Amino acid sequence: MKLKKQVTVCGGAIFCVAVFSLYLMLDRVQHDPARRQNGGNFPRSQISVLQNRIEQLEQLLEENHQIISHIKDSVLELTDTGAVSPSGQLPFRGANGSWVLPFDGRPTFLSVKPQDCQFAAGERGQTDVQMLDVYSLLKFDNPDGGVWKQGFEITYEQGEWDDEPLQVFVVPHSHNDPGWIKTFDKYYTDQTQHILNNMVVKLAEDPRRKFIWSEISFFAKWWESVDMHKQEAMRQLILNGQLEIATGGWVMTDEANAHYFAMIDQLIEGHQWLQRNLGVTPRSAWAVDPFGHSATMPYLLKRANVTSMLIQRVHYSIKKHFASSRSLEFMWRQTWDPSSDSDIFCHMMPFYSYDVPHTCGPDPKICCQFDFKRLPGGRVNCPWKVPPKAVVEANVAERAHLLLDQYRKKSKLFRSKVVLVPLGDDFRYDKALEWDQQFNNYQKLFDFMNAHPEMRVQAQFGTLTDYFSAVYKAHGVAQGARPPEYPVLSGDFFAYADREDHYWTGYFTSRPFYKSLDRVLESHLRGAEILYSLAVSHARHAGMEGRYPVSDYALLAEARKSVGLFQHHDAITGTAKENVVIDYGTRLLRSLIGLKRVIINAAHFLVLKNKDIYRFYQTEPFLETDDRRATQDTLPQRTLIELDPAGPRYMVLFNPVEQERLCVVTVLVNTARVRVLTEDGQTLPVQLSALWSSASQMSAEVFQASFMVRVPALGLAVFHLYDSADSPMTLRSDTLLRLSARGLSAHAVDPLPVRSQPADPQPFFINSQSLSLGFSGTTGLLESIRLKDDAQEVKVQVQFVTYGTRASKDKSGAYLFLPDGKAKPYHQKEPPVVRVVEGPLFSEVVAYYQHFQQTVRIHNVPGVDGLSVEITTAVDIRDQTNKELAMRMVTDIQSQEVLYTDLNGFQMQARRRYLKLPLQANFYPMPSQAYIQDSQHRLTLHTAQALGVTSLENGQLEVIMDRRLMQDDNRGLGQGLKDNKKTLNRFRLLLERRSNGNKVLDSASTSFPSLLSHMTSAFLNHEVLPLPVLPKKRGIPPLQTFAPLKGTLPCDFHLLNLRSIQSQEDPQSPSPYTALLLHRKGLDCGLEAPNLGFNCTTTQGQLAVSGLFKTLDLQLLQPMSLSLMYSSPPLANHSSVSLEPMELSAFKLKLR
Repeated sequence: MKLKKQVTVCGGAIFCVAVFSLYLMLDRVQHDPARRQNGGNFPRSQISVLQNRIEQLEQLLEENHQIISHIKDSVLELTDTGAVSPSGQLPFRGANGSWVLPFDGRPTFLSVKPQDCQFAAGERGQTDVQMLDVYSLLKFDNPDGGVWKQGFEITYEQGEWDDEPLQVFVVPHSHNDPGWIKTFDKYYTDQTQHILNNMVVKLAEDPRRKFIWSEISFFAKWWESVDMHKQEAMRQLILNGQLEIATGGWVMTDEANAHYFAMIDQLIEGHQWLQRNLGVTPRSAWAVDPFGHSATMPYLLKRANVTSMLIQRVHYSIKKHFASSRSLEFMWRQTWDPSSDSDIFCHMMPFYSYDVPHTCGPDPKICCQFDFKRLPGGRVNCPWKVPPKAVVEANVAERAHLLLDQYRKKSKLFRSKVVLVPLGDDFRYDKALEWDQQFNNYQKLFDFMNAHPEMRVQAQFGTLTDYFSAVYKAHGVAQGARPPEYPVLSGDFFAYADREDHYWTGYFTSRPFYKSLDRVLESHLRGAEILYSLAVSHARHAGMEGRYPVSDYALLAEARKSVGLFQHHDAITGTAKENVVIDYGTRLLRSLIGLKRVIINAAHFLVLKNKDIYRFYQTEPFLETDDRRATQDTLPQRTLIELDPAGPRYMVLFNPVEQERLCVVTVLVNTARVRVLTEDGQTLPVQLSALWSSASQMSAEVFQASFMVRVPALGLAVFHLYDSADSPMTLRSDTLLRLSARGLSAHAVDPLPVRSQPADPQPFFINSQSLSLGFSGTTGLLESIRLKDDAQEVKVQVQFVTYGTRASKDKSGAYLFLPDGKAKPYHQKEPPVVRVVEGPLFSEVVAYYQHFQQTVRIHNVPGVDGLSVEITTAVDIRDQTNKELAMRMVTDIQSQEVLYTDLNGFQMQARRRYLKLPLQANFYPMPSQAYIQDSQHRLTLHTAQALGVTSLENGQLEVIMDRRLMQDDNRGLGQGLKDNKKTLNRFRLLLERRSNGNKVLDSASTSFPSLLSHMTSAFLNHEVLPLPVLPKKRGIPPLQTFAPLKGTLPCDFHLLNLRSIQSQEDPQSPSPYTALLLHRKGLDCGLEAPNLGFNCTTTQGQLAVSGLFKTLDLQLLQPMSLSLMYSSPPLANHSSVSLEPMELSAFKLKLR
């Protein structure tokens, strides 16, 4: 009986579908101008037209046959699961009120090998110092330490250096911010060019003089502006070891808000420049000014073959603790590393600042007397009221002994008899006079010390590597190796406080508009790099390199520099002057426009069915961009697709993610009569909804069309959009306005109905196949989430709260967060207008408040896109004074005092809330995600922009959305934060259930996201780009899907970049080589793994690169260091490469 029923249902469905398909077929013959245009090439005789029509019909019948057999398979598959929709292909409403979509016909599987799960649960090597433990241990009190205010008194015995004299390396440096108080160009013109011009002359005067330089953005600008003689003189200074390039990144990157894609990219940009112009490979890293230090940085440096590193801005209590145990030099190891492979030697500067008063020793009053730029008569003086004295015969002995005392005291904080003394400050050495003052006076002091063996000191100018090399030599170990007894440390150095309770946690959020724009640009840069590399390789393969706009490479090169520049620690941090912010914004926007062009030009070439007809016209783009920004400080406007009854519009969708993607795409159209077809002619269900210009006003001219698409990994898919009479597959959203205010009413626009009702305090719900969300009837904000198979809902109550700033002299500013106590609930007089939209593909609730509008949306599709909650919050606090707006989630998850936040989108770090610390100290950077968990659930907030996050109570997660502050916070900026913009903060909220028997390790220091969580982050950060094909008078040539990958990439691999390497001869054009950057992610398999919507397998880290790209031949496979400076011998082209969990690796490929 059951079988009979199934056959009847099956037969009925196939009959309905067959009739429907014939209707579609006739409709397509009438409506598809592309088919007409294809026929337009024949002579206009009756016979030709007839022949053409017959051919078209034959083709359609063949396609129809394929569609029917595809549907047969789907129906048979559905009868197995008992999920046949009553109407065969149409969406329908299930018993629980949620929509059921037509079956996609693509079963997917998840096959994660148990070995690939062991890493997260495995044993970690014990480190001597774990930063979480240090936080537990310290009192964080601030007793007066005497001359070294934040430290303690240092004493020594006279005979301590009898066996081994003290070696002193004085390292002259000049810290050049690529934008802060002045713009990058203004700093260059006013100061930096003079520093570099003087350097060439002044270092050459005496071979004993040394200097270090860090920022390649400035160095490259200078290099390109000077003649060959100056270039050669500079090259000589580097070759003979007088000038060292330290780190060699494009900038000295921020480490809190920067994403690891951009941190690596700016490192590659600097290192590639050095390799091409100087043949230099940096050995030591120098980071004196980032406001706190991330554990990601030592890993990136290690993978780039840097051997030693230095950091400076660390909490004063931690510096004191490390100094007292002589642990300021340590091997920095990744928390997740089971071995010592990630170890890198790190030096932490002990005192308050990197300026001269705080670098020679513990007493700034004395050290300031040895900053010879402050000699009387100059523009800078010593705040301690004792000026420097020029060194002369009469005073050299007294001066040398006074200075040596500081050197000795400083050396007592370290384990070797070698001491590092930086000599510089911001934009120092810009005048020839200062070079003379510093170098001549110090040389006299060194000569005196070295000529008096009883002083037991050898003092000289040195570079950073000179210092590190002397330390290794003193301990008899190889460069970069761990000296005996030196501690191993894991963890990071956030949050930073430089004095009292002045925590630098405000900049985790400052200027969120630009933090968001940065990530949009990064996603576009990665997408453009990948598509450009693929397009050029395919053009070479087809012998069409001459016809492709290879010159687009210049746009990529410019965008890399803009993204690199913005990673600077006063740019992405939001801590520059307003005019400097505008300069950064202008550069970012210019690059974004350029990258959209690169993407469009690559997509044009790659989707053409017949490449022979490919023509590129600079003035006639083939595709439109997905959106446009009018200015650098406004939100984007999405492109409107104007449909015409005369024929279809075509649209290309680009998926920048390395896995096939099933998701909902929404485009703007000019008519409510819209039909969407796949490339092979299948009509897709469309949800039609209004575009709202205000809480209750919808547009009469523009509509939103949403449809479910499947786009290949890193690929391009083609869709047809028609203006056609009602299609049964186009379903209208059901909209309800919950109004409390009198005088407000809903204005419906035909054909979209709107209902309205007075708001009541009862909770209300929206549902999908995977989720049920509850909302407060009063606030319109989220209150609960229930997973499909859970009987119990989880409380996730969204609240908005505000912080003020202190009444005392020290107030919050761009850097500091100094709140006036706990947050207060956000309050407005009028209740919000709340809009509830429901439909087959998505449902959403939008709550309109005075200073924000929050949209909470769920997608009713299988896989990743349907398993999390999309939250978009438009924030506008421009009428506020000294206020910070935060979104707080109050849940019943028993997280106690533990929170996990990501470092740079690369790894997770456990955080513990401490009551002994002030409220502001418990905030951390959240570049991409944060989660809380207990034995049952994990709740992850994924973010598309870096913001500050905390968990101030058990079960809470709180994010600062924007901050408006009216005053400077005395860190040199001289301005508050008053240039707020209307900002869109985008999130995905993911609730996961812990599977039975997988109990969470109690507040372990290592933790990893699940596979679903990793993919959710990728979907949020790399949106599908809908690119409409511009109508052409000549008609549109045939287009086809472009799927570049032969198989699937293991789903624990992230393709970080596919970057065309620049030509050695011309930096504006590409070489035949491409850099492939891969990251194998660490997985927590202890969370339930639902259907991801794509085939997911893991391979224990193995990847056959030659089998990766379709139709292209791999002619070179060469392992490289992360920044492409060092190469290993090439592998056989058919070799598999192998990555350990968490490993980042780079390879040089030649694809043709």
